[in-house]
Amino acid sequence: MDLLDFARGPAIEFSLAVFVLGTIWRLAAVLLLPRRGDLSKAREGAPSRVSGAMGTVFRRMWPNKAFIHRTIFTTLNSYVFHLGLAIVVFGFVPHIQFIHGLFGVSWPGLPTNFIYGVGVITLVSLFAALARRLFHPVGRLLSGVSDYISWFMTAAPVLTGLLATSHLGARYETLLAIHILSVAAFFIWFPFGKLMHAFLFVFSRGATGARFSHRGVNV
Repeated sequence: MDLLDFARGPAIEFSLAVFVLGTIWRLAAVLLLPRRGDLSKAREGAPSRVSGAMGTVFRRMWPNKAFIHRTIFTTLNSYVFHLGLAIVVFGFVPHIQFIHGLFGVSWPGLPTNFIYGVGVITLVSLFAALARRLFHPVGRLLSGVSDYISWFMTAAPVLTGLLATSHLGARYETLLAIHILSVAAFFIWFPFGKLMHAFLFVFSRGATGARFSHRGVNV
C-alpha cells in the first residue's frame, strides 16, 4: 500500500470515525449536563426562552455597535475565511464527489479557477488571523496551544489543497496524499479542540439568550 492508498483508505476512514464519534460525545456531554431550573418569574413582556435563545444566536453574528470599531477587522476577516472554507469544501468538484461517495448526494460544482482564487483568499485571511493573534497584545494573551493547533489544522488542508491543484513541490500523487492526510488530521482534532465551536457556539449563545431574555434583557 503506497501513501496515497493509505490516505484514501484507512487514514480518512479512521479520521471520519473519530470525527463522528467524538462530535457525538462532546455534544452529549453538553446536552446531558445537570440543569437547575430557573424558578423566578419572567419579566413582564419578556419573550419565550426559545425566542430569546434563537434571537441571541443570530444577533451575536455581528458585534454590538459599542464595540464594532475595535472588532471590525476580526469580524470581517472571520467571515472571509469561514465563507471561503465553505465555498472550497462544498464547491470544488472533487470534494463534492467525496461527499457523494459518503452520503449519495451531489450538486453542481464551481469552476476550478474560481475555487483556486477563493482558496488563496482564504489562506491569506487565515494568516491574517494568525498575525493578529500573535501580535495583538490581548489576542496573544488569550491564545493557548489549542488555538494555534486549531489554526494549523484549518490552514494545512487549504495550503496542501492549493499545492496539489497547482502541482507545486512534488508529484501530484504525493501532494494529494498529503492533502488527504491533512484533512484526516483536521477530522481527528475537530472534536477535541477549539474547532468544536462550530457546533457549541449555538448552545452557549442560546443558553445566554434564554437566561437573559427571561429577565427582559436583550444580549
